Amino acid sequence: MSGTALERAISNYLRHVTIERGLAANTVAAYRRDLTAYQQLLDQRGVTAPEGISEADVAAFQTELRTRPEGAMTASSVARMLSTVRGFHRFLVDERMAGADVAVDAKPPKLAQRLPKAITVEQMGRILDAVAGDDLLALRDKALLELHYATGARDSEVVALNVDDVLGTKDGAGDVVRLLGKGSKQRLVPVGSFARAALDAYLVRARPAFSVRGTATPALFLGIRGQRLSRQNAWLIIKAAAERSGIGVDVSPHTFRHSFATHLLEGGADVRVVQELLGHSSVATTQIYTLVTADTLRDMYTQAHPRARR
Repeated sequence: MSGTALERAISNYLRHVTIERGLAANTVAAYRRDLTAYQQLLDQRGVTAPEGISEADVAAFQTELRTRPEGAMTASSVARMLSTVRGFHRFLVDERMAGADVAVDAKPPKLAQRLPKAITVEQMGRILDAVAGDDLLALRDKALLELHYATGARDSEVVALNVDDVLGTKDGAGDVVRLLGKGSKQRLVPVGSFARAALDAYLVRARPAFSVRGTATPALFLGIRGQRLSRQNAWLIIKAAAERSGIGVDVSPHTFRHSFATHLLEGGADVRVVQELLGHSSVATTQIYTLVTADTLRDMYTQAHPRARR
């Protein structure tokens, strides 16, 4: 393998997160961009081997991120890049390519807590009702939106579904969908009656018509030429339905995911159950949604209680 010892170490780390940790291709691509920027700074400072990196080099990288001529990066971007660099240095120590973790004290900037944007149950109903009709596209779009809301799946998870991923439970209690989440982790999520009915109509009446227009594919959701539906097209379908509904709110696939979690918690679901359904590795991520529901309760209390305000 050609290149400097540092370049080889970076390649080994990217291979590690791809194969052993099973990170998604988009995530690995982001890691590659971050480490390329890091390597460029180290090259400027004459560092070409992992063991030659010092705490001062890491600090210089932090400073560069905040003072770039083209403009300072956002706090979230700086935090992400530092996270990549810290992971790389832990890898160097674990693989004995460095004697110490020189990035251990590199603290990312504090980020303002951004609460997920959820729409109300009534608004979600209006969006789902905005997709109606018996034509092929309407049947597909209805199934897509109903499944998004029924499962809280990420947009990438929905478009990656195959027909065989829609399953019936062994005890006959209902249907589930098998989702492949981050880190190639599988999870089973129940599918409610509305989504199941929409899926049945699509699978029986629309998907066969789409599938004969293209090469054989196991994909659940197909485009008009018989190919797997892309994330971009799925996003456009959701955006168009939201605009037709007239709710006056910007809506994305993630809005469906946020609303799914918020509505479950508002309905009394346990946060650990919602964690499993969303595929979060940590319950702390899911607990952000409890803040959303707490804000809703606080607003309702303030408006309704006779002595809540002067």
